[in-house]
Amino acid sequence: MTRDQVLDELMAMALDLGASVAGYLPAELLRTCPSAMATGKQSENDFSGTIIILGLFHDPARPEMDWWEEGRSTPGDRMLGGIARTLAEWLVEYQDIAAYVIPYQIEDGGIFLKDAAVLAGIGCMGRNNLVLVPGYGPRVRFRALWADLPTDAPGAVAPPSPCRDCNQPCENQCPYHAFEGGRYSRERCLQRMDADRAASGEKKRPVEHCRICELCCPEGRRVSRTS
Repeated sequence: MTRDQVLDELMAMALDLGASVAGYLPAELLRTCPSAMATGKQSENDFSGTIIILGLFHDPARPEMDWWEEGRSTPGDRMLGGIARTLAEWLVEYQDIAAYVIPYQIEDGGIFLKDAAVLAGIGCMGRNNLVLVPGYGPRVRFRALWADLPTDAPGAVAPPSPCRDCNQPCENQCPYHAFEGGRYSRERCLQRMDADRAASGEKKRPVEHCRICELCCPEGRRVSRTS
């Protein structure tokens, strides 16, 4: 198979296996992605090869998909991890192409997943610091795998942001004012996440992280299909 055929087959397989969206980009593009520039952090990835990015729609009617458990992550993340492993195994076993699943956390060798999704043309970054995906809004979680494949920058361009014409419910409804002044405060958002973890720990149940900025987003109400 040619490089383009392999990539096309990967995209088709990802959707067949249950991903809601999929795309790819040269790893090199992540070297200077906005999050890397803003945080000063870099992935351990050597920025060669191709990143395949996978997204899974998280239906608000199934909140348990987003419940985090110590040492197990979330059910949605485990589903995405399984899809990524299947794709990596196919590349290694049937195409003789080196591949592996990229860890979730930057500290563990991960990448900036939201930046990767935007650079792959899957969606645009919203005011709520979430990727707004056409047909799904901000209700998509991401994982990725790396493949030893050369590729060009994707022809797909991220859709324009709808936030300019929005009344900013994410900014107005955030209980920790993490979007005050139109800029995302990671520190304030983490305060709420820490409070969520503490509350769940006391009750000895999975962590139900705050999703207010996601669920109040008007783009989420325009979801055209569910998984």
